[in-house]
Amino acid sequence: MPREGLRRDLWVSTADAAAYSVMVGCGETYIAAFALALGLGPVAAGMLVSVPILVGAFVQLVTPLGVKWVGSNREWVIACTIVQSLSFIPLVFWALRGHAHLTELLVAASVYWSAGMAGTPAWNTWMGMLVPQRMRMPYFTQRSRLSQCGVFVGFVVGGVILQVGESRGSTLLAFAVLFTAAGICRLLSTIFLAACSEPDELPIGKPRHPGVVAAVAAAELAARPTQTTLFFNLKHALTTMAVSPSGALVAYLCSLSFSAQFAGPYFTPYMLRENDFSYSAFMLVASSSFLAKALVLPSVGRLGARIGSLRLLWIGGLAAIPLPLLWLPSMHIGYLAGVQVAAGVCWATYELAVALLFFEAVPHRERTGVVTVYNLGIAIATLCGAGAGGIVLQMLGEDTSAYCAVFAISSLLRVATIPLLLRVRVI
Repeated sequence: MPREGLRRDLWVSTADAAAYSVMVGCGETYIAAFALALGLGPVAAGMLVSVPILVGAFVQLVTPLGVKWVGSNREWVIACTIVQSLSFIPLVFWALRGHAHLTELLVAASVYWSAGMAGTPAWNTWMGMLVPQRMRMPYFTQRSRLSQCGVFVGFVVGGVILQVGESRGSTLLAFAVLFTAAGICRLLSTIFLAACSEPDELPIGKPRHPGVVAAVAAAELAARPTQTTLFFNLKHALTTMAVSPSGALVAYLCSLSFSAQFAGPYFTPYMLRENDFSYSAFMLVASSSFLAKALVLPSVGRLGARIGSLRLLWIGGLAAIPLPLLWLPSMHIGYLAGVQVAAGVCWATYELAVALLFFEAVPHRERTGVVTVYNLGIAIATLCGAGAGGIVLQMLGEDTSAYCAVFAISSLLRVATIPLLLRVRVI
């Protein structure tokens, strides 16, 4: 590919990341808050965070067939992003109407997540072909930082709009504005994607940098020609993982995800409903995590290079244990913002370690099946964790003591994952 053409493609891909991330910040992250504004309870908000992800995890299995049907990864990704942008239309309608049933919200959120997750493997394959091996680590690192900044900007703007809407008695109208902006941002990202070229085939025989997990693992996943082959790989992967280091890694990651989701979906209703935070206060607290992630990534990367990915996983995994309990001592905005900064650093460390370990703990021949099992396992753990936490919250009366119990149980469940962490090895 000519140098000028590559530079242009990388530029429009970066612009796509910026528009997409703003969409996430002002749209996706406020769906649970929208449910609360419509009068639905915290359990419903938790379901909106978990159920659509599970639906999307299963829908992504059709990606190989979709790519084959439309003829290219690029065309499939564009189709998926258009569907994802259109998924905001019913949310805007319900915000203007002033009410929506939980089932309606679940369907719209499931379409949103399904479109996003179905397009991801093909996008990663596309980018794996487009970005030269020598450029992948610096390019995707900078792209990731830009994405975190975009989410932060979108989230902050969303909080400001909601606060203005609330002060004027037009909260639902403010949500309609937010979701309209989110849909437009996704359409903008689609335009940038359409302007990006697609190489004819993957480079053969070239080494791949261990830092770019998604661009390799998902590329292999999407390259499978039929759904039948994919399900065969799932069965084979489960059998192989039972006696390999990859099984221990996936078991730990799914267990920690379950314990984290036991409390995570209920932080938003805890602040907005139980403690009556304004949207601006909620925005200031929650956005601290996004900003911390963006700022700390380079330092975490350097730390990982020195101590290795397994030790990095230990740091992130152990640091995640007390996080839910730290929400309880004080409702002061400054204190909670500090807790969210710590959480952002913790999860940035954990996520980078996971990305690296998929190369160090999973043999190349197993990677396709393991990644597929991992995606499904995380989705199931997310749903089960949020469901279990919601049951406990509802049984205990959905008051302050109930939230305290849910957060405490989540921390105890994270402690219980340590024996699984001890079994994680690199090859």
